[in-house]
Amino acid sequence: MFADEALNLPSVQSVWRKCPSQESRSCQTTAVHRAEVGVQAVSRVISCTQTKPEDHTSPMTEQQCQQNCTEPEPPGLVEFLQGVEEFIVGELEKNVRSHAFDGFQANWEDQSVPVSCLNCLQHPSAQEKGLHVTSVCWSCTGSIIACAYGRIDDADWSTERSCVCMWNLDRRCLRTKQADLVINVPTAVTALCCHPNQPALIAGGLYSGDVVVWDISRTQDPVLAQTVMSSDSHREPVNQVAWVSLQKKGEYGVLSASSGGRVLLWMVVSDQGKLVLNAAYALIQQQVPHSGSSSFKACSSKSVGVTSLALSPWDPDTFMVGSEDGLLLRCSFSSQTLAAVPSEGNSVALRAPAVFSFTPCSGPVYSVHCSPFHRNLFVSAGTDGLAHIYSFLQANPLLSLRVSDSYVFQVQWSPTRPLVFAAATGQGEVQIFDLGCRSPKPAATIEGGAGQAATCLAFSCNNPGLLAVGKADGTVGIWRLSDDLFEQSPRESSQLDLIANQVAE
Repeated sequence: MFADEALNLPSVQSVWRKCPSQESRSCQTTAVHRAEVGVQAVSRVISCTQTKPEDHTSPMTEQQCQQNCTEPEPPGLVEFLQGVEEFIVGELEKNVRSHAFDGFQANWEDQSVPVSCLNCLQHPSAQEKGLHVTSVCWSCTGSIIACAYGRIDDADWSTERSCVCMWNLDRRCLRTKQADLVINVPTAVTALCCHPNQPALIAGGLYSGDVVVWDISRTQDPVLAQTVMSSDSHREPVNQVAWVSLQKKGEYGVLSASSGGRVLLWMVVSDQGKLVLNAAYALIQQQVPHSGSSSFKACSSKSVGVTSLALSPWDPDTFMVGSEDGLLLRCSFSSQTLAAVPSEGNSVALRAPAVFSFTPCSGPVYSVHCSPFHRNLFVSAGTDGLAHIYSFLQANPLLSLRVSDSYVFQVQWSPTRPLVFAAATGQGEVQIFDLGCRSPKPAATIEGGAGQAATCLAFSCNNPGLLAVGKADGTVGIWRLSDDLFEQSPRESSQLDLIANQVAE
């Protein structure tokens, strides 16, 4: 037996197998976060100069300056400049004080069309009857145009039915040959006026002498109030109506004028459905004041037939009337002079309102309108084909412009340009005058059809570039004015002051 076996020692091979195995270990660090930032554009600034900067380090001496000036001065140049200096300075000072080019604006673009037709509104049933458009007016919102149908050539009593039509120009699908609202009226409508604050109310005057107020928000019966036949009402066709602010704040009455010589102020009593007489005025020839230049002489008790009416936007006590005899009268609501007419059972005493008479025209005055930009100016027109511009302070007209060889049915100042007014003529044209052009010719003309008179017109106050024109063929044209016809130019108001302050011949 060997010694190893005796000692029971394990063999070398078994010892190797029981030794522990070798292990390899490693450590892992936290994740490394990376971010890349960059710019897509680079801001660059380049500055340069066309002249060389002065070198202040070494100023040039007089000798060096003379050496640089190689070209000799022309003989006599200095003496010439010194001789004309005083004259040139004087002319420049005159140019500074001159107003020859006031309001002139250079137009570097192509000339635009002065007027363009946007829509031609028609009511076929009225056209089939041969009815004329007698009056047009815009709602206070500027979106609705209302027109009245009747006849401008009726000399005898008529019972022909007519209507009032309205179109909403803000509608997406405007139907030019179908009115949005039609109000049937038992007789011809001769005058129309929209309420200044309530877009649903419209006042109308009828050929029968009645005055009506319609409320277009009432779909079943739009008649809100109307006059009743009595000794207080008109007995002749109503030629014009207007809304008048009453003494109570926020309330308006209806002022109506007729060829019978009466101007009546009505209160709207909506719960009773009628108009109640508030004040009455009668124009009698013997009570008409006469100016020194007036050739009109009358001492009779004959009534003065009122053909036109205008309110002053500056003085709530003043209104103007034009007559069949060519008279132009300034009237006062507060007049206390009783009219020289016999009492006929009127509920309100008739007063004589005329306080001043202007130089009469040669024929009936169909239209009068007070300037919205000057308290003393108004314009009138009628059968003489002229537009007369008057001052409230002078009897004679300041200017008289030839508008047409025919009648002028209506004249109206622009609501946005102090020097612009438009006139509707019996020849079918609408003439637009600009007093700032220093020319008696119109600045723009809306051509009309042969034999189709332009009977009425109305500027839109809310859409100053729009002008509505009513025609004898039963159509209403909506015209777009160019910018220079409705955008006020610098010093335009001062130019209007110069016209108002000049002395009439």
